[in-house]
Amino acid sequence: MVFFKNLYRYQQEGLLLLRIGIGLMFILHGWPKITGGPETWAQIGGSMGNLGISYAPTFFGFMAAFAEAVGGLCLLLGLFFRPMTLLLFITMEVATIHHITADDGFGGYSHALEAAILFLSLFFIGPGRYSLDQAWFGGEAQEYE
Repeated sequence: MVFFKNLYRYQQEGLLLLRIGIGLMFILHGWPKITGGPETWAQIGGSMGNLGISYAPTFFGFMAAFAEAVGGLCLLLGLFFRPMTLLLFITMEVATIHHITADDGFGGYSHALEAAILFLSLFFIGPGRYSLDQAWFGGEAQEYE
């Protein structure tokens, strides 16, 4: 049966599809936050209080919005991939902690936790062959079997 055959030769295309899909979703999530301005950023940055960081909420909120909007674009393009997946991972960890401390239940924090796991995994996997990082910075895209 063709369904059970080893199709790992398509891993680069699968990684490209994953990057495009998740990148688009995070652009859509981050765009309203980044265009929301200082009031929105301060509200988002207030989540850092859950980590004992109560100063500069506007800065931290802007960084979270930046990580989602610009990080989503970089993810989609495979550009500056590892730094952006690290920023997105940290952002999703803070969001997870925020939802846990707000007592939102599993449904409240599961999306952020799933995204954090995804970004940490992508950090180690890399952007793949079809990426701007590969085109601009070279190196050999690894095939995994």
